[in-house]
This record gives sequence, C-alpha cells and structure tokens, in this order.
Amino acid sequence: MLDTSRYADLFLTESRDHLAAMSEALLALERSPRARGPVDAVFRAAHTLKGMSAAMGHDAIAALAHEIEPLLERVRRRELQATRALVDVLLAGADALEAAIAGVPSGGLMGTDDACRAAAHRIAAFEGVTIASSAPSLPTPAAGISAVALEGRLVRIRVSSDVPMRGVRAFLIVRRAESLGRVSALTPDLDALQRGEFGRGFSLRIVTDEPRDAIEHALLAVGDVEAVSVDGEGDAERALEPAAGAHAGVRRHVRVDTRRLDALMNLVGELVIARGRLERIAGAMESDDLTQGVGDAARLIADLQAEIIASRMLPVAEVFERFPRVVRDAARQLGKNAELTIEGGDIELDRSVLDVISEPVMHLLRNAVDHGLESPVERAAAGKPLTGRVTLTASREHASVAIRVRDDGRGVDRERVVAKARALGMLDAAAAPTDDEIADLIARPGFSTAPEVTAFSGRGVGIDVVASTVRRLGGAVEIISVRGEGTCVTLRLPPTLAIVRAVVARVAGETYALPAAHVVTALELDRRALSGAAAAERLATRDGPVPVIRLRTLLEMEPDDDTLKQVVLLRAGERRVALVIDEVVEQREIVVKPFDAALGTAPLFSGATILGDGAPALILDVAQLAAVGHRVSAGGPRPSTGAIAIESRQATDSRQVTTDSTVLRRPQ
Repeated sequence: MLDTSRYADLFLTESRDHLAAMSEALLALERSPRARGPVDAVFRAAHTLKGMSAAMGHDAIAALAHEIEPLLERVRRRELQATRALVDVLLAGADALEAAIAGVPSGGLMGTDDACRAAAHRIAAFEGVTIASSAPSLPTPAAGISAVALEGRLVRIRVSSDVPMRGVRAFLIVRRAESLGRVSALTPDLDALQRGEFGRGFSLRIVTDEPRDAIEHALLAVGDVEAVSVDGEGDAERALEPAAGAHAGVRRHVRVDTRRLDALMNLVGELVIARGRLERIAGAMESDDLTQGVGDAARLIADLQAEIIASRMLPVAEVFERFPRVVRDAARQLGKNAELTIEGGDIELDRSVLDVISEPVMHLLRNAVDHGLESPVERAAAGKPLTGRVTLTASREHASVAIRVRDDGRGVDRERVVAKARALGMLDAAAAPTDDEIADLIARPGFSTAPEVTAFSGRGVGIDVVASTVRRLGGAVEIISVRGEGTCVTLRLPPTLAIVRAVVARVAGETYALPAAHVVTALELDRRALSGAAAAERLATRDGPVPVIRLRTLLEMEPDDDTLKQVVLLRAGERRVALVIDEVVEQREIVVKPFDAALGTAPLFSGATILGDGAPALILDVAQLAAVGHRVSAGGPRPSTGAIAIESRQATDSRQVTTDSTVLRRPQ
C-alpha cells in the first residue's frame, strides 16, 4: 500500500495553490459571467484537487471537488447562467475545501468531513437559472482534450524519475502549456496523466505562435522536468533527448521548512557579529596576513548573508492573492458594491514581514469597505460610480517597501468623530477640538465611530493596532484623508528584519544605531544654521528648514556641553528631522534583536543589536523621532505617544500645524 505521508507537505502546498486559483477565477466569473477563462480555470483546479485528494485518501474532499465539475459543465455548455447565487454556492464549496485541507496536518478531518458533504449536497442540489438549449456551447477545457487531434506542434516531455505525485506534476506542465496557446491533444489523456500512468514521459500538441525555445524554457521552468522536445511541423519522429545546456538558466525549486530558513538566518546573524569582532581585532593587530584573511572571510560571509536573505524573500502576491475575496465578502455583507485592484504583486518582502502584515492589511481593507466606501444610494447622490474602488499597491521607495490601501469613499467624518468622543467622555460638551485633536482621537486605542458592534466594526480595534504592529517591524504608518474623495493608508516597511545597514552614533558615552535606510546625510553641526527658540529649533537645509532634536535632551541625559557636535538628517516617509548627536562612529551592518521597552517609557526604540566590540546598542525608531521633531517644532509637548502621521485635507487647505502624534492641514 502506498505510504502517502511522505507526500503530505506537497499535497498541502499544491492544494493551497489550486484553492487560491479557484477563488480568483470565481471572483473573475462573478465580474464576467459569460467569460470562458474563469470557468475553465475553476474546472481545472477542482479536477486536480479531486485527483490529488483521492490519491491521498481524503475521500470527502475528493467528493466535494467532484460535485463542482458537473455544475461547471452546465455553465460551460451554456445550460446554466453564472449568476451571483451560483458563485456564492461555489465559493462556499471552496471555503469547505480550504477548511478541510487546513485540517489535514493536525488530523482534524473528522470535523470537516460533514462540512464537505453538506457543501457537496448544496452544490449537487443547486438549480440556478437555466438558459435556452439553443445557446452556443463553450469549447471543451483541458479535462476533455482529444487524444487524437493532430493540430499544432508536437511537444514531448520527460519528467524526473524521483518526482513525487507525478500526476500532479504532469497536470502543472499541461497547465503551463495552456498558458502558451491552445493544447489540442494529449497522449495519454488527462485522466491517465493525473493518475501518473505515463511512464517517464508524455506528449501533447499545442497551437501557438511562441518559438521553440520559449516553449522549452516555459515547460522546463515548471520543475522536475528532465527534458522537453518541440518538433517542427511534420517532424513527429524526432527523438526526445536532453539538449546540451537545456537546463541552463532554468530555476529548480526545492521546498524547505521555514524553520530551517529561520535557523540559517540566526546563524548568519551570529556570523555577521563575529565578522565585526574579527575586523576589529585585525585592525588592532596591524597584520597584513590577518587583515587579508579576515577580509576574505568577510566577503564570503557577506555573500552567504545575501543568498540566505534572498531565499527568504517572497512576492507580496503570496499574501495579496486572498484579499479580493476579503473585499468581496465584506461588501456583500454590508450591502455595498466594491472592487479591489492589486498592483505591485511582484515586490518582495522577507517572509517574516509578510506573515506579520497580513492581518493589518486585511483590517485596513475591511475598514476601507466599512468606514470608507458609501452605500450605492449615497454614491449615486454624490455623483460617484455605484461600485466603490479599493486599491492595494506595493512599491519600492528608497530602501523601504510601501504598501498602500486607498479607497474612493467618503473620507474622515469630523462631526461623527466629535460626537462619538463626547459620548465616550473623551471630550467635554463645550470643547471645540482642533483638527489635531480629531486625528489624535482616531488613533486612540478602543475608539470607534461604528454605531454598533458588527463582524467588521465597533470593537475599537483600529489604526492604533495597525500602527503598533508596523512599528514593531521598524516601519511607519501615514494616512491621508480627503473629505468626500477617500482615504489612503500607507505602511512603510523594511524589506527584511534580521540584518540591516545602520549608522552607529554616540551620545554622552552611550552608543545607538540608526537604520541607514532613513539617513539622508551626516555633517558637522553649524550653529549658524540653527534658528528658533531652544525648545523649537530648526536647521536650515537646501530643501528648507528642518525640525531639530537633541538626543541628549530627549533621553534626559546630562545637558549639552560646548564640544563640537554632529547632526544626522533623517527621513521617515515625507517627514524630515535633524538629530543632534555627539559623533558618528561608523556605518555597518547590524543584527536586529527584539526589544521590549519598559512600561511608561517613550517608544523611541525599535530593537537592539550587538556591535563588533561585543557591546549592546539600542536601535532608534526614526518614525518616532520624526513625529517628536515635528510636534516639538510646533510648540507641542515633547513626550511621544504614537508613531502615526495623519493628514486630513480639504480643498481650502493652506497651512500646516502639528500636535502630539499627528500632522493635519486645516483651512484658514
């Protein structure tokens, strides 16, 4: 009997990929009910899940996937309309599949088998809206490809002898071929392929304009493929032999447990610390041989570090792909129309960053639909399209990654915020809060303007939670809200967490680190460039005056002496601040260690590190420093309470004021 346990990880990975493809295709089908592509995509995903689940012995999962096929067959033959109700029942089936597959590692299938059977029954019993039988039928998808058609170029594929779940691999190859053109024939047929009944290789015919090299490269890139041969027209007898250099430039993938990647990152972090110590010792001993040897080791460690970091990077699409369903479901439950557009899915982040930001981004998307977008009636009255738009984008900005959630909704409702704050006792009845105070209220823990607790609103889990999560990653949050036009929330994140380049500074004998991604420049302090009172100094720069923070004063150290000082110009998003220190020691790579500040202290540090001499150093939170600088320069209090910048604009905006942890613009 086949031992399926060795294939469990592969089954889970492949199944999740097919479930993601199924959900994406179902949402596309809802948007374009007469489109052929989404129907075929759902059919392929369900068919593959059925075969994989049956092979693994998960009968209830296989049965549910099987029930999806005849329903889609009726849609494909134009016997049934792809209505919203049909998409709903199929999405419910996809949810049941996802829950069942998620229970596989823990053996939790007992609780999900009944759910799978119930979902299968609902799908089998679905009647829907029928179409006249005279309607034209769609061409048969991959599951029904003829094995005898001779149209197109003959492609022969040989898979690796040790490939696990070879039927799944064969299907992935066929699916990749379909992305190049129309697959007109398969030998053996698709059912036999998915059962793995094809020896070492199989063949297909494809109608495509792609050149031979492009076809070979695309199919080899699927992985676990030894050779691909593309015959010319009529050259059906060409032998299938691996061409010299056929695998050159083709990526081969090996799945690695993430715990091993974490362990490797920890080890390379320790190597970076050891490298710093060796470089320090070699510099003190003045030995050319030792210096050269340490230099060679340092280069090797740097190369190893770069490769390990690269192995941990994943495109944000890995997380973003499930968010269209989140927006769709939230809009349906709230009686709104919403469409999510995703841009920049190929931008890469460390998997540890991706794991952490998933929930904050999901919260922002739901918040955009709930608080941001208006109802269809309100949008019609405002002259807006009935369907609200939510955009999720990722982009590289300098050395950070910016993730933005933007909606075209109502913007921040000032009156509603004031009324809720008064009801909660946060404001006196006679108080007339400024825009600064309004923004501060929005960012307070537990504050919500929702009239009642629902699945989406009213629990006070808001921007403060998002901001605190992003801050723990060494990032920052910015909000721009335009009344009547919408809101944009930007999360600025470091691409990776474990090892960063930093500027090491010294103040009153203590050492601190500043992430180099936020450092614009460092220079000697010219006191003639300072202006303003001591409590609100500004430094003249080429791009205009910048708020000044003296780190000695901020950290309540001994007062500044008359010795020569240096200033580091920092940037956090659109904010700049000049940090006065005693001296810049060096610039080097540091290993970031978690840091939990004592309760009641200002949140000015985002982590800690060990320097080359073995001494610890705290890593300064640049977003917090920038917030403090802008607040102090406007005459506000010095203690910091948050790391969030909120900008609320209207058409008559003309001057900027600052308070506490917020920046707003108010009309004159």
